[in-house]
Amino acid sequence: MERRKFLKQSSLASSLFFVPNFVKAIESVAKNSLGFKKLVIVQLAGGNDGLNTIIPFTNDIYYKNRPQLSIQKNNILKATDELGFNENLAPLKNLFDKGYVSIINNVGYPNPNRSHFRSTDIWHTASETNEYLNTGWIGRYIDLYGKMPYSGIELDDSLSLIMKGNNINGIATKDPAVLFRNNLTPYFKKVLNYQSDAHLSEHNLGYLYKTMIEANSSAKYIYETSKTFSSNVEYPNNPFGKQLKTTAEFINSNLQSKVYYVSMGGFDTHAGQTNRQNKLLQTYSESMEIFVKDLEKNDTFKDTLILTFSEFGRRVKQNAAGGTDHGAANNIFLIAKNLKSAGFYNEVPNLVELDGNGDINHTIDFRSIYATILDKWLEVNDKSILNKSFSQLDLIG
Repeated sequence: MERRKFLKQSSLASSLFFVPNFVKAIESVAKNSLGFKKLVIVQLAGGNDGLNTIIPFTNDIYYKNRPQLSIQKNNILKATDELGFNENLAPLKNLFDKGYVSIINNVGYPNPNRSHFRSTDIWHTASETNEYLNTGWIGRYIDLYGKMPYSGIELDDSLSLIMKGNNINGIATKDPAVLFRNNLTPYFKKVLNYQSDAHLSEHNLGYLYKTMIEANSSAKYIYETSKTFSSNVEYPNNPFGKQLKTTAEFINSNLQSKVYYVSMGGFDTHAGQTNRQNKLLQTYSESMEIFVKDLEKNDTFKDTLILTFSEFGRRVKQNAAGGTDHGAANNIFLIAKNLKSAGFYNEVPNLVELDGNGDINHTIDFRSIYATILDKWLEVNDKSILNKSFSQLDLIG
């Protein structure tokens, strides 16, 4: 394999290659510990249909707009007099009944964008609709407070915008052993030892050389620390379950990472939605319950907060293909042991006063949730990361 091809494909390169002033930032590691609290972010990528996830089963408008697609009352796990869980979320309902889940309805942002890519970027960067940022809100957190690439880990082979900072990026890896072995290949070592390359400028060579050294250090730290703990809890044999198992092993091994990001795709249900979404919700729910049990077993759940979001919801009215089209506001889940506002945080979705596209209007800005997590959970200055102040929610004690 050529050196250039190796660098392009390497997860380390994708995590760290475009990080200016990386080493200077590394040398500024904060002396004070940020504590033991962890944040796990889960994205249901594709735009999960929130109305068929948490169902307003007493609302006639819901059933009128979805004559074939609506979830019937006998297939709902009732949680209140108005709202119930899709029956495929039974394991999540178990966590809800324990007081471990807070459901926030009508979450979105002004002037919503219905493109998967753009709306995901907005959620990842905490930007305005017409504002284009090249850093993610977690990347900026790592920049200011984490100081090391392994402060944020994405359970994937490549890094998403959410983990990219101005000076430091997080690390992308599904398997710490593979990440570590990549550092031991002759190609990686050749780059570290290569002092002259006609294809690289002197500036880029110096930057690349120093960046790769720090990448090597991060990979070694993640591997050597996480291998001290191996989960003996049986997770579902699917990619999402495997990602959560690895995340649990990272957390339970006391890895000094603060934020983990996991994405589960397939939620773009324009056609044949019912069976497809039901399977996805079952996969999410079963895996999440086992993940929480794993953390509880090892006494780390009390220090872990899980945020689940999707880049947008779906349209209220079903389409002709037995699915739903891109919408706007949606529900999000917070999962933790000592939530201040467990249960349903706010009002049911308003299906009467829709926007001009037939979508649910947002009543809570998603950045208010970020601000609350940053300030109350991670205990850092939320404004320094979100670039402005947002009202906070009474969610976390």
